[in-house]
Amino acid sequence: MKIAVIGAGYVGLVTGACLANLGNDVICVDIDDEKVSNLRKGVIPFFEPGLRDMVEMNLAQKRLMFTTDSELAIMNSEVIFIAVGTPSGNNGKADLSAVFAVADHIAKYVDSYKVIIVKSTVPVGTGYKIRDHIKQKMKKPVDFDVVSNPEFLREGEAVNDFIMPDRIVIGVDNGKAKDAMLALYRPVERTGKPILVTDVKSSELIKYASNAMLATRISFMNELSHLCEKVGADVKVIAKGIGLDSRIGPRFLQAGIGYGGSCFPKDVRALIEVMKEHGCSVKLLESVESVNEAQKLSLLPKIQKLVPDLKGKKVAIWGLSFKPKTDDMREAPSIVVIRELQELGAEIHAFDPVSERNAKQIFENVHYADTPFGALEGAHCLVVVTEWDLFRELDKDRMKKLMAEPNVVDGRNIYEPGEMRSLGFNYIGVGRG
Repeated sequence: MKIAVIGAGYVGLVTGACLANLGNDVICVDIDDEKVSNLRKGVIPFFEPGLRDMVEMNLAQKRLMFTTDSELAIMNSEVIFIAVGTPSGNNGKADLSAVFAVADHIAKYVDSYKVIIVKSTVPVGTGYKIRDHIKQKMKKPVDFDVVSNPEFLREGEAVNDFIMPDRIVIGVDNGKAKDAMLALYRPVERTGKPILVTDVKSSELIKYASNAMLATRISFMNELSHLCEKVGADVKVIAKGIGLDSRIGPRFLQAGIGYGGSCFPKDVRALIEVMKEHGCSVKLLESVESVNEAQKLSLLPKIQKLVPDLKGKKVAIWGLSFKPKTDDMREAPSIVVIRELQELGAEIHAFDPVSERNAKQIFENVHYADTPFGALEGAHCLVVVTEWDLFRELDKDRMKKLMAEPNVVDGRNIYEPGEMRSLGFNYIGVGRG
């Protein structure tokens, strides 16, 4: 199949590379000349395991190309993916300006039947607005269909998620578009991992509802963690007990310092705004967001309990990205934690295996170490912010010897409290009694 993917950001690049890897001819379009030039050389603008090799291989085999020429891509494709960003505006609503800019280009250049696939995360009803917008902007009538096909790619697992998806959601209005979509995704369909075909509006809402539900689970556990600390219960044991209920399951029941990234924060806000527009109560989702923002600040009292006067004290930060296996710093809890510590006069020494470049664009006066141990030298407190696997089994005796004071605040509960205290650390986790 001949495919255009407009938008070579995270979703667009993963989608384009994976579709090319399935044997399709894919043209990825982006307005950024420098990005396109780098992508042609196999230089990926973000960290995602397995993606670089896939891009390089499909470039070499000429199934994947990158361009700034949207006319070329649109006229030479059967299906067109819209995969541009929809960030939160100042009012919390999704900013759809990039989506409709793409729609303008499609209206200008479309000359034969196309299936236009909205991969960007958009509020319910946007697909019909795109359809009407293109019809109004067309120079002459051309048949086309607009399909909703939300992405469910986890940063750090995106390639695997595309190739072996939990589910594929397709929102269509007629059989012609449905047949095209089923043919497109047939190579990755798996037994027990369904292709769910819905109407367009339901498909759009499934994406927001999924992220809002996952965010709700995180905020619920984070709120529960405060009770655990007051009564002496262990939130990890409670999570295990809850997760054994087959109606609930264990995923996303871990307490920590809040969610971040490119999806949960903006999608919860956007869903709140859509519900308000339709006169619906948003008490639960507003609480989810409020709990999450408060949770990002919850480590500060724990740190101050171990180091009451932080002025001039060295604090080691392990992990900067919003979660492991990515260099994405968007709305990362580390941003709040580091800025609050700096306000209190702490000297920050940080380590993250892949996020230093992006962090340097956000922070001032942060020292970056080449290794986790390098950040620990002379530290009065270690704060674990991102649960990279490499932190889990490091030499604890060496950690303790390097530190000025053996204080550890574990924002992701990667260590066992009893073990850490038996080794001589002053240890505080999240909701661990």
